[in-house]
Amino acid sequence: MRFGVNDVCLEHDPGDRHPENADRIRAIRRGLQKRHGVEYVEADPATVADATAVHDADYIERIQEFCEDGGGSWDPDTLAVEATWDAALASAGLATWAADSALDGDDGRQTPFSLGRPPGHHAVVDDAMGFCFLNNAAVAAQHVLDERDVERVAIFDWDVHHGNGTQDIFYERGDVFYASIHEDGLYPGTGDIEETGEGDGAGATMNAPLPAGAGDPEYRLLFEDAIAPAVEAFDPDLFLVSAGFDAHRHDPISRMHVSTDGYGMLTDLVRDLSGRCGAALGFVLEGGYSLDTLSDGVGMVHEVFDGLEPADTTGGEEPMTGASAVLEELRAAHGLGSK
Repeated sequence: MRFGVNDVCLEHDPGDRHPENADRIRAIRRGLQKRHGVEYVEADPATVADATAVHDADYIERIQEFCEDGGGSWDPDTLAVEATWDAALASAGLATWAADSALDGDDGRQTPFSLGRPPGHHAVVDDAMGFCFLNNAAVAAQHVLDERDVERVAIFDWDVHHGNGTQDIFYERGDVFYASIHEDGLYPGTGDIEETGEGDGAGATMNAPLPAGAGDPEYRLLFEDAIAPAVEAFDPDLFLVSAGFDAHRHDPISRMHVSTDGYGMLTDLVRDLSGRCGAALGFVLEGGYSLDTLSDGVGMVHEVFDGLEPADTTGGEEPMTGASAVLEELRAAHGLGSK
C-alpha cells in the first residue's frame, strides 16, 4: 500500500497519558518496517477553505485562535497545544490525498491509506470532540465532490465508536452515504438504527450498533447482509474507509472482540465491494489505542493488498443473537426486506 504521512501530525501532543498520542503513528510505522512493499508519500496539508467546506467558519476561526493562544482543554477529552491546528490541517490533507490518489487510479498494491492524527470522525460541523478537531474523511469527501468528477461518495466507518461528526455533516445530504458498525452505548452515545438521514439524505445513513462482545462473525454478518447491499444500491464513485482499530479484542477502551485476522476479513470484504461498485478505494486512520494491535491492524490491511488471503476467522460459529436482531431491524429500516 501507499501510506500518506506528514511529520507535523506528530507535533499534536495532548500528553503521554492521553490515549491519542503520537506514539500511535510511530508504532504503526515501526510495524510497517517489517512488511514488504510499503511506500510512503508526503502529502500537503488541507487549507482553511477545505475545512470550512464542511465546518462552520466561526468554529474554524475559534479553534485556530485557541491553538495559536497555546491550546488547553477544549473539553475533558479533547486537548490541544499550539501545534494542534497545523496537525489537524495536515491530517485532513492526508485524507484528501488518499481520496485523490484513489481516484487517480491507485489501487491494488498502490491503494492509499492516510496515517494522520488527530483523528476526525467525531468532529461535527461546529465543534471539536472525542480527540477530533477537523473531520478528515468529510473534508476529503467534500473535496472530491467539489473538485473531481465525482457524484457520490460512500464512507464506511469500522471504528468501535460511532462517527457522529461524519453523520452530522452529511445527514441531510444525498450525495454521501455513511455507514457505521460500532459498539452500542459507547461514546458518544449516537448511532441508533433509527438514525437514517433526513431530507435529501433520507436513507443515506446506516448505523449498525452491535452489543458488547461482538466480533468477527457479527461484523461479517452486518457488512455482507446490510451494508454491502445498501452501498451497492447507492453506487458510489469513491469508497472511503474510516479505519479505526479500537474494536480489537485487546484494545483498552472497548469491549468488542474483533481479531487482527478479522480486520483482514473486513479489508477483503471492502475491497470486493468497491470492485463490484466500480468505486475507487481509500483508507483514513481513525482510532485504535493499543499500540500493538493498532500496528498489527494497519499491517494486516496492508498484507491483504499485498496478496495475503485473509483467514476465515468466523470458525463456522453462528453470530450472537443480538447481532441477528440488529440485522433484521437494520434491513427493515432501510427497506431491504427480511433476511
